[in-house]
Amino acid sequence: MKRILIGLIVAAVLGAGGWLGFNLYVQHRATSEVEAAFEQMRSGGGKASHGKITFELATRTLTIEDIVVVPGNPSQGHVKIGAFRSTGVRQTGETRFAADGIDISGVEIGLDEVGPGKLKVAYKIPQVTLRDYAGPLRVQSVPASSSLSDMYRFVLDQFASVTATSVTMPSINTSFDAGSSVGSGEVVYSGLALQNLGRGKVDAMKTDRATFTINVTQPGKADKLTGEISGIIVNDFDSTPILAALDPQTSGDDSYRRVYRQISSGPYVLKSARGLRMDVDGFAMEDIDVQPSKLHLFEMFAMLPQDKSAPPTQAQTRELMEKVAGFYEGIRIGKAEIGKTSIGTPQGTGKINAIRYRQDEFAIEGVDAPSPQGQFKMERFALKSFSMPNFMHWASGLSNPGQPPSPDQMLGLFRVFEGAEVKGVVAPHNTARQPITVDTISLNWGQLVGSIPSKANLVVKMVTPTDPANPALQPLIVAGVDKLAIDLDLGAAWTESSSAFALAPATLDLGNLAKAQVSFALANVPRDLFTTTDRSEAMDQLTQVETGAIELSLRDRGVVDLVVAQFARMQNVSRDTARSAIVATIRAQGEKIAASNLDAKVAVDALAGFVATSGQTLTIKLTPFGKLPLLQLIDVLDNEPIIALAQFKIEASTGL
Repeated sequence: MKRILIGLIVAAVLGAGGWLGFNLYVQHRATSEVEAAFEQMRSGGGKASHGKITFELATRTLTIEDIVVVPGNPSQGHVKIGAFRSTGVRQTGETRFAADGIDISGVEIGLDEVGPGKLKVAYKIPQVTLRDYAGPLRVQSVPASSSLSDMYRFVLDQFASVTATSVTMPSINTSFDAGSSVGSGEVVYSGLALQNLGRGKVDAMKTDRATFTINVTQPGKADKLTGEISGIIVNDFDSTPILAALDPQTSGDDSYRRVYRQISSGPYVLKSARGLRMDVDGFAMEDIDVQPSKLHLFEMFAMLPQDKSAPPTQAQTRELMEKVAGFYEGIRIGKAEIGKTSIGTPQGTGKINAIRYRQDEFAIEGVDAPSPQGQFKMERFALKSFSMPNFMHWASGLSNPGQPPSPDQMLGLFRVFEGAEVKGVVAPHNTARQPITVDTISLNWGQLVGSIPSKANLVVKMVTPTDPANPALQPLIVAGVDKLAIDLDLGAAWTESSSAFALAPATLDLGNLAKAQVSFALANVPRDLFTTTDRSEAMDQLTQVETGAIELSLRDRGVVDLVVAQFARMQNVSRDTARSAIVATIRAQGEKIAASNLDAKVAVDALAGFVATSGQTLTIKLTPFGKLPLLQLIDVLDNEPIIALAQFKIEASTGL
């Protein structure tokens, strides 16, 4: 019995010693692996150190304390970690490991020379928690280059090599300093969480709140900006298209690849020490795609001037804007919307219901803003088929920034968008008491030939008060007409196959005064007239253009009575006497015209009948007797209008 007891004691001692020895072996193995990883970081020319390393076999928990990494290149930044603790650690292959959970505390990251401006950035993250993590055993070698693109490619490569079901960070504090000539600031994120990371993708990201303070110290623009944005949500993020753009092997990819399916936020507030305040209900963007071959972001950064005290030259500005235009060509957004926005200034508060971008249409809706003359309201303003890349290309071509564009440069705007629309405007008039009201102003164009549209349409429906300061409108004011209702529909098009240009019946409706329609045609209009930008060449092309038929229709809705009443008032006679006098004058002038052009008498008689009886419609049609060059007609009209009429067959009539 005694021998058995001694044997059990010896076995227990040997077992305990074996367990302790195995623990010591595992601890040594873990320490060796960690030290090898740190040695890899040191081999790049930097410094890497750590404090105590422990490994608990029962829970397979690895803990590393006091981690400090200082790379050899200052632009790569330095990292401090208070403690790194991973549980359920296991090796899943020769080069990878997994952990049930990783907790990292006391993270500090500092970057001293970011970008051409040598921006200083610091991050402080008190706690990071990862669940169901898997990744490489050792980090790849940090690139020796100080290139931003190389560093971003390195970070995205590491990101694509790890997986985790969740990552949470209760807070992130980011501070930056761009120098005394620009400014500094701080951004604090709260409640950051990511779900399902893998292969460079994240299913969902959210941030409960972000607050920021920016101190602008730029001379002449000193200010302090503070703000807060809440409820930031990102769904379906994919970093691989960005990585493809940074990788020389795949940067030629011309296909569009989605980076974000959806980005949205809750309320946003911005305040300025100068008295500005902006409140936004929220924003949302969907289906953000990029084209790797066009995403040359860091090339643009490299072009920024290193010396901020010297303004960039015109050539540098144009080159940079061309790069920016190419960058925008590589971005495609399905739709974007900014919610209700209010902007408060010391002069008052302006409001916008929504700003939308969808299917190449940019729109601002529900504007209500103060102006020196009174409140301005607008239901909608939209640019149709708007292209930001084309706008940047156009802007880069402006040879004298700050100076008005030349006529040739203005023609380039036809490629930036294909139309504009304004609806529901109520605006104060400068001198009249009544406001200007606009139901619709719509201008569209297309079928560009060179830089000039060969098809256009203009629709205007509005009411404007008669301006008491305008002498030409005094007769209307005296007659009691205090506003003009304008309804205009104007369309024009050139047909290449027939070389014909036609002004479709253009309609101008002046409400209770008159309604006019006019149409005309031009023949033999050459294509080169649209493509040339040289004035002398354009005049040569115009010599080929021939005048076609011209038709005018005028419906009296009160304008004749208005003219008669005004004439009666001026002559101090009755309206019947005034009407008869006007008709007699028209007929007398017509006799003189008929002496040289008998056809003109038809038009004169029709005009006299139009004045004699109110409420009629006057129709006049002019048809050239033969080929009539447009420039010749214009020249004759300037000098001998009666002779110009002799070039046409004249048809005229009146009717109720």
